Amino acid sequence: MKMTTIKMKQILEERLKHAGYRTSYNRDKDTLRIEWKETKQGVTVTLPSIVAKYNQSGDEAITDIVEHIQESMRIMNEEHKLDGMEKYIFPVIRSTSFPMETKAGKKLIYKEHTAETRVFYAIDLGKSYRLVDEKMLENVGWSLEHVDEIATFNIRSLPYDYKQDTVADNDFYFIATQDGYDASRILNDAFLAEMNEKAAGELAIAVPHQDVLILADIRNKTGYDILAQMTMKFFAEGRIPITSLAFVYENKALTPIFILAKNKREE
Repeated sequence: MKMTTIKMKQILEERLKHAGYRTSYNRDKDTLRIEWKETKQGVTVTLPSIVAKYNQSGDEAITDIVEHIQESMRIMNEEHKLDGMEKYIFPVIRSTSFPMETKAGKKLIYKEHTAETRVFYAIDLGKSYRLVDEKMLENVGWSLEHVDEIATFNIRSLPYDYKQDTVADNDFYFIATQDGYDASRILNDAFLAEMNEKAAGELAIAVPHQDVLILADIRNKTGYDILAQMTMKFFAEGRIPITSLAFVYENKALTPIFILAKNKREE
């Protein structure tokens, strides 16, 4: 039987019905909101991306998203302090449409990144994380710049192992460690500069969702089409989608690129 977003919505609601959550479905955005009845804090999941993962890995995808939701809901009821957690603060990349405050009205701290992305900050809690809000900063007297400095240092300390694939003479590199910060590695300027130096053609970078970073050494026009198709596929399948656009890396800056018909590229 073919899985649809409506069926997936019903499955998730059934799996979560005994946990004391309230759910609501947004038909226009095809998303399911799960929140605590009292505080209205919760998470929103994109149903088409879950269906795509289900089509790829079956019931395991449903189990994974249910566990993710339950863990995220659990930590929302806990108090978290920044002081003493310096080693566990990391940057996370999100789309510019990502909410800048929680449903409970807490304003999240962030900085601008590209026209498509923003940088938020998270405390790593093992199986899940907590986004840093302004109140948490006030409690310890830290500035946004201080948090950014800590998070940037920590992202550089992570492993940068990648898998390489060559298609039509274009080299593609994938970082997908599943540690929650794969896309965040795009913030490591030294790494990007190293990959740019290594590239024989033009370096393009994509962060379609949280759990993958794609770098491409584009050497011909076909490479842009391949990257566009690849990025769109990853974007549709990601648990936390970011952007379906790729970026060209030039002069230490990231510029969105649009792949047009007939293998043309427009910036």
